[in-house]
Amino acid sequence: MRLPGSERQRKYAKWAVVGAAAIAAYIVFTQYVDLEKILEDVSQALGAWTYALVGLFAFAETGAFVGLLVPGETVMILGGAVAGQGATDLYLTIAIAWFAAVGGDCTSFFVGRRLGREFLLRHGPRFGLDHDRLRQVEDFFSRHGGKTIFLGRFVGFVRAFAPFIAGSSGMRFRQFFPYSVLGCGLWVGSAVVVGYLFSRSIDTALNYAGKGALLLGTLIVVVVGVVWLIRFLRVEGNRRATVAWMDEHAWTRWIVAFGRRYQRQLRFIGDRATPGRDFGLEFTSLLAALAVALFVLVAYTVVVSNEAGPTPGDETAIEIVESIAGGALLAVAKVITLLGSGAFTWGLTAVCAALLAWRRRWPELWVLLAGMAIGTIGFLEIKDAVDRPRPPGPHVVATHGSSFPSGHATHSVLYVFLAVTTVVRLRPGMARAALVVVAGVALTALVGLSRVYLDVHYLSDVNAGWALGAAAFSFCALIALVVTQMRKTAPE
Repeated sequence: MRLPGSERQRKYAKWAVVGAAAIAAYIVFTQYVDLEKILEDVSQALGAWTYALVGLFAFAETGAFVGLLVPGETVMILGGAVAGQGATDLYLTIAIAWFAAVGGDCTSFFVGRRLGREFLLRHGPRFGLDHDRLRQVEDFFSRHGGKTIFLGRFVGFVRAFAPFIAGSSGMRFRQFFPYSVLGCGLWVGSAVVVGYLFSRSIDTALNYAGKGALLLGTLIVVVVGVVWLIRFLRVEGNRRATVAWMDEHAWTRWIVAFGRRYQRQLRFIGDRATPGRDFGLEFTSLLAALAVALFVLVAYTVVVSNEAGPTPGDETAIEIVESIAGGALLAVAKVITLLGSGAFTWGLTAVCAALLAWRRRWPELWVLLAGMAIGTIGFLEIKDAVDRPRPPGPHVVATHGSSFPSGHATHSVLYVFLAVTTVVRLRPGMARAALVVVAGVALTALVGLSRVYLDVHYLSDVNAGWALGAAAFSFCALIALVVTQMRKTAPE
């Protein structure tokens, strides 16, 4: 049946009906449905299957556009609430959902790249994405793609389509990925933790989540307003008119006076804090690596502090090692594990530091020394604090101190740092750069796994050691990057 009135009136009528239905559904759920009882029943019924449910919805949110139909925050909050009931583990829930959400983003991105603009031109009008708007979206992604991926994680409709549009609009994956990791981590972590903290009152959790969404929406509006104001004031005539208007009003006159008084200082700070595109990408990539590493380290530290015995993952690793133990692998593992010892890695660090100093690569030199120092101090302090016993053995190599985290694994991240620094900083554009990075990652992995094979560490010790090393180098690289950028943009 066709509604009476003009097309515009019919459109408003449809939206009114949708709004009324949403309000009615909200009243029914808040007044007549016992959400806490439902949560308790779901926790008992699902149990460990909650991991699969949370992971599936986190992936399908963007990987299959399910976010258009089912708000992903609801399932994330439910997963956190089930963890709060003790049926599942909080950190494992976050890890699974984070990994799945990034996987969904990447899937949608590559599907968009595969189908291309033609697919959007053919099917986009069904969702209000016509040719002109597509051109605007592509232009926006070319200038602000990363920010769209990050902030869009908290807006349902944008979240469902942003990765697909990013892929179809030609955005580079290496630019897309770090923003996706950060956005997914913050989105998953905040929603799951809200559900966990208020698991005894799911209504309160949903209320806080709604307030958080409102706050973020307000922040986005403010950011858009600031961006518009900056563009408006870039025009000299607009600046003069604005300053003249502010001079005429007492409540804004002091701002003009302050700006005139400290004009040189403000310009100095602004020039130093203005990043370029490469800076933004490197900064975001390092921040994403730091976020993931810190999450893994903190999660394992909390889990091991509560229960010093092997985790389920550790038990699986032990079974695999027992099935392949002995023979030539034992001799190989004894050699490989030496590459992660403090004596060897610090000796290699000294040689590399001398080469960097000879080439006057001071930022890389600082990151190398500071990253190794922070990693070494970090694993020693955590060992003393957690004091986890080592696996029962027999130990075929000498050990000292407690088990968590693995110092060899922490030191071995040096090889990844050297590989990445070589291809990104020292020899950009070098042939077979990917092979160099893969070799660094492989060597780091082999050193860590050798500790598990030799039965001197649990796999969780090694994972935490890798995370600590990655966090140390990422943190130091972030500082060096910011300082270098500030020096480059300093006024002469």
